[in-house]
Amino acid sequence: MRVLRIAIGVVVLAAALGLGVSANAGESLVVYSANDADLNTFVFGMFQKETGITVQSVTAGSGVLVKRMVAEKDHPLGDVLWGFATSILDANKMYFEPYASKNSSAIPAAFRDIDNLWIGNNVHVIVFQVNKQLLGSTAPPRTWRDLQNPQWKGKIVMADPANSGGGFTQTTYMIDLFGGGDKEKGWQELEKVIRNVRVLNKISLVYTGVGQGEYPLGLSLEYAAYEYVQGGAPVEIVYPEDGTPIQVEGCAIIKGAPHQDPARKFVDFINRKDVREAILKKFFRRPARTDLDFQVLGIKMPPLKDLKIATNYDFRYWAKERDTVLKRVQEIILKTR
Repeated sequence: MRVLRIAIGVVVLAAALGLGVSANAGESLVVYSANDADLNTFVFGMFQKETGITVQSVTAGSGVLVKRMVAEKDHPLGDVLWGFATSILDANKMYFEPYASKNSSAIPAAFRDIDNLWIGNNVHVIVFQVNKQLLGSTAPPRTWRDLQNPQWKGKIVMADPANSGGGFTQTTYMIDLFGGGDKEKGWQELEKVIRNVRVLNKISLVYTGVGQGEYPLGLSLEYAAYEYVQGGAPVEIVYPEDGTPIQVEGCAIIKGAPHQDPARKFVDFINRKDVREAILKKFFRRPARTDLDFQVLGIKMPPLKDLKIATNYDFRYWAKERDTVLKRVQEIILKTR
């Protein structure tokens, strides 16, 4: 089977990590990851060092990996999907094995499937990532409706919702926000934004492009923008004043996965409190767990309670409408180019 733009890599061998004899030595795990390479290396290295289970990662955009999983459904080659928006997980839960993780009780019910088919790991806040150097004295947009202003034509980048959970959340949230209950009106208003944006294949191209000075403004994810701020880049983070959605990202065990026991161990590991603390400190990924104290951990990100979060965004509704949304977005992109 031919699959484009998929990088397959085996994480550092147990011997190279200085592992001793493990009860799990010789076991392996295949993770289909939509996460960044740095996070993959960090997490898989920790997991392998602790368990002795060798992790093979298949890394690509979420849309590409879901297509691969579906194509393999009769003979699964992967074990776990990790780093996927819960809207995508919910839309594909017929392909997952139920598993009640040891950490389920620490995750709010809204962030996990009622039948334990997937579980949230971290919470992304959708933000505007601004390159202050490129904007100069121009004030950045402060609301989603500001993005409709013709002054931003060609200066905004966003991720293709077909390949990015973040891009899908941004797109469908704007339909809700602009429509105020009238979906058709929301679509018409969304078109005004799409006329101004450049659509990139992956969300990583959005935040790296803005962070490295290629684009002045991107519809981005909070953690990625903070990485550039922490690194000293001329980046400003704008939390939209008219509200913004959160995108919960999680993992699931693939139905019929060949390595079921290692898969369950990974699902438990990835939401363990000490693991989430380590990921938060290094990668600014807000945990789905609610028992981590940002102040004690020295994290300067604002707590969710201090942000205007859209509490009525129904990701389950939009998950059911996914195919319709992607088709119509593509039509608008073709129409406006």
